[in-house]
Amino acid sequence: MIKPQKPLKIAVISDCQVKGGVDLSYLSAIGNYIASKKPDVIVNIGDFYDFPSLSSYDKGKLSFEGRRLKEDIEVGNIGMDLLLAPIKKEQERLRVNKKKRYNPRMVFVMGNHEARLARVAKDAPEMSGFVGYHLLNLQDWETHDFLKPVEINGIWFTHYLQNAFTGKPLGGNALNQLKTVGQSFVCGHKQTLDIAIRPVLSGGLQIGIICGACYLHKEDYLGYTANNHFRGITMLHNVKDGFGNPSFVDTQYLVDNYL
Repeated sequence: MIKPQKPLKIAVISDCQVKGGVDLSYLSAIGNYIASKKPDVIVNIGDFYDFPSLSSYDKGKLSFEGRRLKEDIEVGNIGMDLLLAPIKKEQERLRVNKKKRYNPRMVFVMGNHEARLARVAKDAPEMSGFVGYHLLNLQDWETHDFLKPVEINGIWFTHYLQNAFTGKPLGGNALNQLKTVGQSFVCGHKQTLDIAIRPVLSGGLQIGIICGACYLHKEDYLGYTANNHFRGITMLHNVKDGFGNPSFVDTQYLVDNYL
């Protein structure tokens, strides 16, 4: 007899793209919110670190001037400390007061921006062992490779869904992607919020969510209109058997109410 799944509450953080020169206080707000809601699982779905110094998009352009990998790593690590500090503070408060411990499962799925760092050693073998994921402030997380999906109670989490024939990101909206992969998923990568729910013949529902991003800053390459996308975190409630009830909390609301 299959043991019924324990319903989970899962917080999903997507595409913070932490870099120098932007206000990082929103990360403290996200951490405060998570500490107050105490989800069973926290999933960071990748592109937390931005690594503009490793971007091939604008290399050689004026905008590339002055970028340094050392700074990218340092500011990303500071950002991670800001995110986790409220959660660790709440854990310590509960421990001191001898109340029920709060130890969420913490899952970090590498994004294509983190993969930029891994690519350095691949493109320059002499850098192997010197440059890599070990430089990132991820010791509190259970880490997973770029594009290797992680299954939690029947929902698959990955930075983006991959086209099996080209290796590139799967195109289409959330419903099209859900029909293609045939399994519930949550991913990031796109600067949009898109959700699809569909019934399946075997009973129950499947869900597909493209989360958007969590940062507040503007990206020059997106232009005016494309910068008007959803920014926030995703909360999935009562997650079991491949479905959960989603809610979305925008980043500006978190800054206004949880700093």
